[in-house]
Amino acid sequence: MMQLQDVDLKLLRVFMHVVRCGGFSAAQATLNVSQSTISEQMTTLETRLGLKLCERGRGGFRLTEHGLATYEAAQRLQVAVEAFCMDTDALKQHIAGRLYLGIIDNTVTDTASPLPRALQKFVSRGDDVHVDVYIGTPAELEERVLDGRLHVAMGHFPIHVPGLTYTELYLEPDGLYCGKGNPLFVGAREGGVQTEAIAASRIAARGYLQQHDLKMLSASKAAATVDNVEAQAILILSGAYIGFLPNHYAARWVERDDMRRIGPEQFGMHSPFCAVTRRASAVPSILQAFMVDLQEVWLNDRSSQHEGVTKPVRRK
Repeated sequence: MMQLQDVDLKLLRVFMHVVRCGGFSAAQATLNVSQSTISEQMTTLETRLGLKLCERGRGGFRLTEHGLATYEAAQRLQVAVEAFCMDTDALKQHIAGRLYLGIIDNTVTDTASPLPRALQKFVSRGDDVHVDVYIGTPAELEERVLDGRLHVAMGHFPIHVPGLTYTELYLEPDGLYCGKGNPLFVGAREGGVQTEAIAASRIAARGYLQQHDLKMLSASKAAATVDNVEAQAILILSGAYIGFLPNHYAARWVERDDMRRIGPEQFGMHSPFCAVTRRASAVPSILQAFMVDLQEVWLNDRSSQHEGVTKPVRRK
């Protein structure tokens, strides 16, 4: 078994910078060293590990299969090292280090989300913290929380994974939409869209909610599948498909009359928006601080609302 030394940790950091930048030349500015120095360091790392990590040459920079696995392992190692540093800082009553946060795509228009205000509260503590944000699908976020690459993730998670804790924050309303050029566009304004016409339409289903979407529309199959909200909006705006979108995200196109909502009373629904963390006996102090700020903001928001669809926080 290989024993890691300080030099290996330094070389792994160089490797991670190269991967994130997409190549040796692009990493020069970040690392503040020459391309030849980076090449020498990468060669040394490959020799130390006994693995070919990447292909570089006229064809450009590309990770090998071993390189990709090493990069993912290096990410986990970085999180573990920083967790150690954060835990020792906690002994000095000081919160410092990186918070690895995951979010599903296109939530920036969701005014009900407590995340922006929680982040403001979190960084205003004055502590030496750095927030590292990753955008991904629900399944990707759950995987990264489970293997330790993320401290916490926020989004919709239809299937709960063992080993994770899901803290429900609020419910996000969404609806069924069509775009200009769709046969249902005129009927959507007049409220005359028939269930049969909807079931016969080309349906763009969300991959992580496909069976749910098809059941809601009494349809047997989807004509397209997406794994993010932006892709769903593109298909709907084409006029060729209908599909579900968060109401806050669709609002801009509804205002321009590029989209119309179909059957609000019949096809409206609310999806639970959760914060997901890994079940563990020891929780990093930086995560503890963020979760305190997140729930305080959420509770303040809830107490100031006189109407809405939010629920009390519960853990599963």
